[in-house]
Order: sequence, then structure tokens, then C-alpha cells
Amino acid sequence: MKSLYVRMCAVFCSVVVASSVLAFLMSNLYYQVNVKSRNDAKLTRMALEVSRFGESHAGELDSYLRTTAALGYKIYLTDGSGENRFYGQPFRENDLPEAEVDAVLAGGIYHGIADFPREAFVTGFFDNELRNTVGVPLGYQGRSYALFLRPDPVTQFGELRGFFAMIIALTLLLSLVFLLITVLHVVRPIVRLTEAARTIARGRYDIRLNTRRRDELGDLARSFTAMSRELERTNRSRQEFVANVSHEIESPLTSIQGFAHTLRDDGLAPEKRREYLAIIEEESRRLSLLSKQLLTLSALDDDPGRLELSRFNLRDQFRQLARMLEWRLSERQLALRLSVPDLDTDGDANLLHQVWMNLLSNAIKHTPPGGEITVSAASAKGGGCTVEIRDTGEGIPAERLPLIFDRFYKADEARTREAGGSGLGLAIVRKIVEVHGGSVEVSSQPGQGTVFTVHLPGRHL
Repeated sequence: MKSLYVRMCAVFCSVVVASSVLAFLMSNLYYQVNVKSRNDAKLTRMALEVSRFGESHAGELDSYLRTTAALGYKIYLTDGSGENRFYGQPFRENDLPEAEVDAVLAGGIYHGIADFPREAFVTGFFDNELRNTVGVPLGYQGRSYALFLRPDPVTQFGELRGFFAMIIALTLLLSLVFLLITVLHVVRPIVRLTEAARTIARGRYDIRLNTRRRDELGDLARSFTAMSRELERTNRSRQEFVANVSHEIESPLTSIQGFAHTLRDDGLAPEKRREYLAIIEEESRRLSLLSKQLLTLSALDDDPGRLELSRFNLRDQFRQLARMLEWRLSERQLALRLSVPDLDTDGDANLLHQVWMNLLSNAIKHTPPGGEITVSAASAKGGGCTVEIRDTGEGIPAERLPLIFDRFYKADEARTREAGGSGLGLAIVRKIVEVHGGSVEVSSQPGQGTVFTVHLPGRHL
């Protein structure tokens, strides 16, 4: 398989060749349409001037024609009866038809340059043929002659022709050299990106790329570097996730195993037996909750678009949640204020029910007795809605706010474990909101409370 470097060099060289051929054809067309006739007219005027001068200076005609030829012209003088004179370098072919000579002797003008075959390229201007001339009549010593004239490219452009040929050759050579260097400059970053991709495939993410370029390759390198950093973070999160799952499962299993072993003691007091059975029941509940949350996250990760969409009333849903949480609110002496209008919205009612339940449960956990939790909602443009859940709890430090949606993150390890939390609640909240096409934001001030704001777009069923 050809390398990208070879392919690009071949493409660029093909472009140069095609452009050169096209430029040559366009130049030839311009010559044939415009320049060729102008050259013929200019040489015709000059030939007529030579003819007039020869007729008025009959004794100086021969020397005058020699001088004119020495200035870079080829001249042919004939009377049509065998007296032929050539001035300047000889013609390559003396192919002038006799009929054209007779026409000039009769007083006509021969336009050989303008009538030169159109199929010839612009190089036809340099064809050293007698028919590629202009002809005019000339009267000399009482006799009629035909004077044919054309430029001598060797005399007029000899040195320039070699100079231009050298310029063209050097231009092509230097263009090829610079082309190879330029293509190498373009391909090298791609080769480095390929090596970086192979490095990532081997499980290494510590790649270094040139991100100082201010072109598309620089943008690609920056995006690739950002991708590698994100992959590294994702890999680290995956490892932490596995470790956290193992830890979360190991702790209740260890407790269950330990207390189950203790319960085998026949001399254990009934009060202790009931206490240990309650602990086993609680740890079992924690394992059940953890498995359900993991299944929820796994289902949303595997198929984010698998939603059971329906239209439901948001106020009715929050009233149902308030009844379900009434005993917990009473136990912690908390006030719940609902400011939710009679608003219908579209979405997966069961999943969104879990979002509000998780957010309200967190608010209850972290709000001290006598505090207040406020739920407010409003419609948004496009049929969506915005829900805000505010508490007067302990708040979250600013450095922890970016982490609270990470899986298994616990702002307060002791409190969360005591309350039976797994650190997956907010991760599930964000995932459910995202699969609905919305967003969730949080703002908090330690000692003053926390506000979660959920934006849901309108969905047309």
C-alpha cells in the first residue's frame, strides 16, 4: 500500500503537470485568437515600409535589406522568373506556393503568419518556413518583385530563449524539491498522530504532540491530546469504579458473613440476636439498592435512547413524592414547600420520578432539623420545563462541587454510609437528565444550603 507521503507527492505532481498543460492550451488559444493576427498586421506594416523605402531608394535597396536582416529578420525577394534573393539566415523549408508569389507580384498582400494552420500551437510562431511570412509587392528598377519577411527568432530571442528555458527548468526542479519538503511537513504530524493512536491502543495515554500549530493539523493535535486525556480519565474512572463496586459489595457482605457466623452461637441473647438480624437485613437492603442502581446505570449506558415516553402532570408527581417522604420529613422535622404549577411535560415518568426522589432524599439527608426544602417549577420555551430543588442544609464546599456527580463519590463518607448511600444517586440523576436531552446544575454555599436546577427540553410525542 502506498504511503500518504507518496500519494500526496503524486497528487501534487499531477496537479502541477495538469496545470502546466492547461496553461499551455489556454495560452495557445489566446495566441491563436488575439496575438497571431496582431503579429501579422505589425509585420505587414513593416514590410510595406521596407517596400516603400526600396522603391524610393533603388540604389540602396540591397544594402538596406541586408541591414534589416542583420537586425533580426529573414527576407526573401523574388521576381517570379528565377531571380531570387535571400537575406539573413536561410529558411528551413522553401515551401511558398507559386500562386501566392504571383498574387503578390500582381499587387496583393500575403498574410502567411495569420493564415498559418490553426492546429499548430503557439510554437508555430517559431516555425522557420517560407510560407510562415508576410508578403508585399515591391517595384525595383522598373520591375515588379515580391518581398516576403518574417522575424528571425534565433537572432532576436536566441539568448532569451535559453534564459527562459533555464528559468522554466529551475522552476520545475525547485518546485519539486519544495513540494517534497512541504508534503513531508504536512505528513509528519499525521505520522505522529498515527504513532500516538498506536500508543493509546497499547494502553498508554502519556502522549506528547505539537499543539502550537495554528492550522487544521494543530486543531487535530489539540483534539487528539484532549481525547487522550479524557481516555486516561475514563480509564482511571473505570478502575476506580471497579474498586468502589468491590468495596461497596465487600463491606455489607463482610458484615453479613460476620453476623451470620455470630448468630450460630446458641447462647446469644435474644436482644443481640434481633440486633444482628436487623443489621443483616439492613446490609441486604443496601446490597439490593446497590444492584438496582448499577443495573439502572448499565441500562442507560448501553441504550440511552430506550425511554418510555409519555405525558404526565409534574405537580401530581411531586405531590406523590411528598406523600412518600412524609414520614422522613416528620422524623427530621423538615418543612417541604411545593411551588409547582399544573404543568404537563413529556418524558419517562418512572425515570424522572427517580431523579426527583434522589434529589429530595439528598436534601433530607443533609438538611438539619428545623430546616426547609423548597421545590419550584416553571415552563420553558419549546414545551420544556425547569425544576429547582432548594434546601437550607449544610451546603457543599466549592472544591467538591465538580465531583458530586461522579460515580461513588461521597462528599461525607461517614454520613453517607450511615444513611445507607452508595454514592450513585447523583450519577443516576445526571445520566437520566442527559438521556432526556436536558442538563442539571448545582450551586451551593457552605452553611446556607444547596440548589439543584434541572432543565428538561420539550419532547413531542
